[in-house]
Amino acid sequence: MARVKVIPANTPLISAQAKSSEIKKRVAAYARVSTDSDEQLTSYEAQVDYYTKLIKSRENWEFVTVYTDEGITAVNTKRREGFNQMVADALAGKIDLIVTKSVSRFARNTVDSLTTVRKLKENGVEVWFEKENIFTLDSKGELLITIMSSLAQEESRSISENVTWGQRKRMADGKFSLPYAQFLGYEKGEDGLPVIVPEEAKVVRLIYRLYMEGKTFSAIARHLTNERIPTPAGKKKWQSATVRSILVNEKYKGDALLQKTYCANFLTKEMVENTGQVQQYYVENSHPAIIDPDEFDAVQVEIERRRKRKSPGRCGDIFAGKLICGECGGWFGRKVWGSYKADKSYRREIYRCNDKYKHKDGKCSTPSLTEEEVKERFLLAFNKLMEDRDGLIEDCKLAQTALCSVDDLEMKIAEQRRELEVVAELSRKAIYENARTAIDQDEFAKRNSGYLERHRKATERIEKLEKSKLERIAKSKMLAKFISDLKKCPQVLSEFDEGLWLAVIDKVTVVKDGTMLFSFRSGTEVTA
Repeated sequence: MARVKVIPANTPLISAQAKSSEIKKRVAAYARVSTDSDEQLTSYEAQVDYYTKLIKSRENWEFVTVYTDEGITAVNTKRREGFNQMVADALAGKIDLIVTKSVSRFARNTVDSLTTVRKLKENGVEVWFEKENIFTLDSKGELLITIMSSLAQEESRSISENVTWGQRKRMADGKFSLPYAQFLGYEKGEDGLPVIVPEEAKVVRLIYRLYMEGKTFSAIARHLTNERIPTPAGKKKWQSATVRSILVNEKYKGDALLQKTYCANFLTKEMVENTGQVQQYYVENSHPAIIDPDEFDAVQVEIERRRKRKSPGRCGDIFAGKLICGECGGWFGRKVWGSYKADKSYRREIYRCNDKYKHKDGKCSTPSLTEEEVKERFLLAFNKLMEDRDGLIEDCKLAQTALCSVDDLEMKIAEQRRELEVVAELSRKAIYENARTAIDQDEFAKRNSGYLERHRKATERIEKLEKSKLERIAKSKMLAKFISDLKKCPQVLSEFDEGLWLAVIDKVTVVKDGTMLFSFRSGTEVTA
């Protein structure tokens, strides 16, 4: 039989008992608070002071430093710079022992906590959790850490759920807050609700006006940058995305859509767009409006109209999205003929159909146009239009009255809403009857299915009617702007006006014989 000889250990692990060892250990501490409130910062400073004194008071401990993180949550360790630096220094052999308040201060994520502890343990670095009196190099240390980390993680989950519930309860009550530091036009009032900032509100109204005049997101951004108007974040340069976000934010018309995003993972704190995963809340007339609701809705219709066009073009090109090929329906785009070399005498910019050479049955026969040709034709078309300015203005006013009235649509919407109420009442009665008496379940299911179908159809009709209403309102706003522009213009236009072009022209159709059909925003068409 084999003989077993026991060889006693002569290099004991660092543990609780090692506190009295004569060998001096290099000791660091880790302190963290999860918010940046004054109360928590006081706690943070107290932690730093406490651990500095504690380490220096031990004869067999050599003070290294106190690593800190303030205003950072403990759910994961990815963004904790102080924590990560401490681990890196420990692995580099600069630390023998890490002292921290508790497992929950170290990490509320069980995986992160255990991974870090094991990595340190492999390199002979011990962690002492003071509150729980756990030393990671003790035989039971890892088991205790697993249990305590799991409890801390569940605590974090519970806190997250409670916070989320509280936020959603506030939303259901119509209460909300704005990121005022980066939100143009409003500041927090004494009652906690948004209050209009007059100077900033002027900028918001300017953005909406420029867009309805025909300018793109990019063009508006350049205009604001050139005018040295600061962005909502206080920066000098505007981005098209910032302009768009202002134009589509319902809060500028005095309403608030709440819970546009939600926390998908309490561990990572990842926020994702809410596309129906959780309930949303729409609060009407929640605060003072900067933009008239009708004007806001008109802008949304115009954004959608331009989106559907899908017109490519250079940023800042006033003809982009305006010139259309009369043969294939493709958009005209700017092209360059000639050389890019120092001698640019042969260089020429022209506009032609972007799909000219993409057709299997041959190229488009519509001609190429220079910028000057487009401008000259516009002057001809506009001056033709202005020959009977007074008559045109009257026609636009009649169109406003006849084509843009929403009275009939509102009556139809009210009728469909009454249908919803009737269907809801019939459904309630059917459910009540089914609960009180024994009726044929197949018959009940059939009736209920019929009510659901009626409800669906009425809802669809309301959506279509509301969309038509918005389109008419937008059309009325556009005609009003068109009339205003006509009244300001001279009877004969002698020079090309970029602002007028953007304001009055909807599109220009280029015919193969070279003629151009100008479609004005009023609906009037002029050939030039």
